[in-house]
Amino acid sequence: MTLREQNVSQLTSTTFDALVIGGGINGAASAAALAGKGAKVALIDRGDFAGSTSMHSSNLVWGGIKYMESNDFGLVRKLCKSRNHLIKSYPSTVQEIRFLTTITRGFRHSPRYLWAGTWLYWLMGNGFTKRPRLLSPKNIKQEESIINVGDSVGGFEYSDAYLHDNDARFVFNFIRHALDYGATAANYVESLGAVRQDGVWVTRARDTTDGSTFEIRAKVLINAAGPWVDQHNTLTGEQTSHQHLYSKGIHLIVPQLTASQRVLAFFADDGRLFFVIPMGNRTCIGTTDTHMEHPDAVVTDEDIRFVLDNINARLTLEKPLTPADIISTRCGVRPLAVEADQGSDRDFFQMSRKHVVDTNRETAHISIFGGKLTDCVNVGNEIADALSDLGVTLPKADFHWYGEPAESVKQAFLAQARQMKLDALTPETSSEVLSTRLWRRYANKAFAMLEQIAADPRQAELLIEGTEYIRVELEHARDHEMITELEDFLRRRAKISLVVHHEQLRQSEGLKEACRVLFGDDAQARLDHYFKKTSDTAPQPALQADA
Repeated sequence: MTLREQNVSQLTSTTFDALVIGGGINGAASAAALAGKGAKVALIDRGDFAGSTSMHSSNLVWGGIKYMESNDFGLVRKLCKSRNHLIKSYPSTVQEIRFLTTITRGFRHSPRYLWAGTWLYWLMGNGFTKRPRLLSPKNIKQEESIINVGDSVGGFEYSDAYLHDNDARFVFNFIRHALDYGATAANYVESLGAVRQDGVWVTRARDTTDGSTFEIRAKVLINAAGPWVDQHNTLTGEQTSHQHLYSKGIHLIVPQLTASQRVLAFFADDGRLFFVIPMGNRTCIGTTDTHMEHPDAVVTDEDIRFVLDNINARLTLEKPLTPADIISTRCGVRPLAVEADQGSDRDFFQMSRKHVVDTNRETAHISIFGGKLTDCVNVGNEIADALSDLGVTLPKADFHWYGEPAESVKQAFLAQARQMKLDALTPETSSEVLSTRLWRRYANKAFAMLEQIAADPRQAELLIEGTEYIRVELEHARDHEMITELEDFLRRRAKISLVVHHEQLRQSEGLKEACRVLFGDDAQARLDHYFKKTSDTAPQPALQADA
């Protein structure tokens, strides 16, 4: 029986303290916090964990410098402190990165005014990061030769942070924490609605892999369904003080544009910040900000034109980027929390990504509106406080439920890796040594990988061409990460389908072997299903397809 099958079978075996619906960043952090503090928790998601907004981010962990323009200083201060805390708590994953912002002639603010704002931003973050710098057009061109400074009046450089790996991978690590603390979590389990009976929420659920239905009982129901919070509240008949508006954002992944490990930031034609973000040997560019009436979003030709037109106007590339250069796309909606009596006629450029925990004490129902990855620890702690306020006892209320293991554990891992000469087995195409990568991705789970590699060096073999995943990682994913569909691995536990072109994957013999590791006799069926599902949305072949 797989880990997922075990967890699905456990969903009906008890009355939980809380059922979390939704496995994005809000739900994952909530489950990890509650389970770590001793609550009996279940979490379900109708798709895969981090299967929506949480896998379509910019991979940035930032304090929201743009919110200063709308004078939302309280939120900026809170997010800067949250960013700092994540850098300290996840030093292998959340890392400081410099942002170089270019200002064009005629912009609504002068470079010196904006530079002063970056100093205020730095001070609001307690001076935790490197200091800002004011740059002339000549400085900008010297440091980033691809930037078009023809219409520039200067710029500035400041610091925020980014995820070294993948946003969905970061979310799954909270799921992993929750499981380690005793939570019951299962992907591909859909809530069909819930009713409150005799002081307990009874949720009717469906296993989407086989169509079976069952009931889950919990004292408190936590709606962390991201963009679909309002829809699920309608299913349960919950009235809330907040609701969501939706803003679509897309990113395009293209061949690497610059080797520098910094974010290039511009103000796009619509006035909002526009980024060129490093992603290993790829570059992520975007984003858009399009008002949506519903949470289901797709990339349109207009979106692609907007991103390409903006980037081509701001960079001096040998050849302008075209749709043929697109390796993959990201597309999701930002769920923006607003008060329920406010309409949709809002300035989306000025709306923040604040989160709101909306609690109905009478029905023991909690809804989480808005939010972003940067604020995830605050969300988890606030949900724990809300559960306590509803009368649920948390036996380990002071437990520190997040973060990497202690430095001493990391050093023990690295010492063991050195003793067995692990890094000598690093594939030649890798961007970093195996010890660094395995620790960042798996932390203390990587000790078992060392033992497997020591027993059989073939476990360090690269399976999928153009990627940085070795055989032992595939086996770990199979046994411990609830890989149900091939996309769960390629897109969320890993970022392979983001950085390797669709057609290159289709021809990959290594991917076929990876499928055999993940799915055994079912490998070909899962492979066929993946390419059938993704064939209509995959970009056309890129000019440079090697990853």
